[in-house]
Amino acid sequence: MEWIIDVFNYALTAILIGVCGAWVFLIKSMVDSFRLTPYLDKFENTSKSSPKVSIILPARNEEEFIGKCLDSLIKQDYENYEIIVIDDSSNDATGKIISEYAEKYSKIIPVSARPKPEGWMGKNWACMEGYRKATGELLLFTDADTKHSKNIISLAVAHLISFDLDALSTIPRMLTFDFWTKITLPMISIFLHTRFSALNVNNPSKKTGYFFGSFYILKKNTYEQVGMHEGVKQEIIEDGALGKKVKELGYKIKMVRGEHLIDAVWARDKITLWNALKRLMVPLYLQSGKIAIGIFFAVLFLLFIPFPVFAISASLPTETTSTKILCITAAIASILIYIGAIIEVKIGLELRFVHALFAPLGGLVVVLGFLSGLLHAKSTSSVTWKERTYSMKEHTQNSISV
Repeated sequence: MEWIIDVFNYALTAILIGVCGAWVFLIKSMVDSFRLTPYLDKFENTSKSSPKVSIILPARNEEEFIGKCLDSLIKQDYENYEIIVIDDSSNDATGKIISEYAEKYSKIIPVSARPKPEGWMGKNWACMEGYRKATGELLLFTDADTKHSKNIISLAVAHLISFDLDALSTIPRMLTFDFWTKITLPMISIFLHTRFSALNVNNPSKKTGYFFGSFYILKKNTYEQVGMHEGVKQEIIEDGALGKKVKELGYKIKMVRGEHLIDAVWARDKITLWNALKRLMVPLYLQSGKIAIGIFFAVLFLLFIPFPVFAISASLPTETTSTKILCITAAIASILIYIGAIIEVKIGLELRFVHALFAPLGGLVVVLGFLSGLLHAKSTSSVTWKERTYSMKEHTQNSISV
């Protein structure tokens, strides 16, 4: 019987050694990302023109945030721009607020989106509706729950022109309001510093392309040539899918840091948090169920398993060598998870240190959210977003490549 326990312990130890190695890589990638990613406002400005910018701002049931967003956009120090605000079939006061702002400020162009056609995601359709009204040479897409510094357009345009870019996306500061988001977002954000890091996006030899939906600006002809939002109409994560297309088709794309210039909301409460986690897993499953399941188990071991393994192995009365080695390995893996959470909480998200202490619980929420995404990926209600429910079982998703 003891040899069976030893085999199990050593096998689990080998897996946890792999987890430790993965966390060393993740932590290094995170530190490199914070240290080496360029800033939006730190560059040599060689721009000598001010092309017209069309801000495309879709809004659905955003009465709580839309006013603050529009206030920040109206106060921009850039002169040559328009704000196209699309009311995406809201059933709250969003449309009324947009109309009131449009009456007061001439730069605001209100648009009421027509009913969403079959096969479209709501936001994707709203963005297309806004594009049809755009008269600018540059298109700036942002979200209604985003706040911008007064010089953000000037900086973005100058940066785009100075580096002769086709597209530019800026990393915002992610705002969190509830306890569950504060402990869960750090565990998700850690992974953004690897595959979808700005260092990969900015590397021409890498295929990685990605936009943050809260702020990306691109040339109008680039947008048209990559197929616009119509080309990603079925994508749940449309900003990631559009950025991916821009990069894959050979256009020059750059991602920069702007946490001190842009505030964005990732999840507003535990319900939107849960749906956001499902949104991350569904595209992976629809590309490849087997790989998605493999990714789920990888995340399970990376974010959660080391903690219960350490607790159980440390409490066992047995003094076998295999149990001691397993306990030590699980402890090291748990410490590395905490280190990653602390770095992300303090540097990346600017949250309180105490939120990093809940890393095991945050990791468990991520795992359960991903599991829910897997279980519902092919159901008739796999994704709920902005009070719309979508069935994704017949839609191929390319926003996140496996």
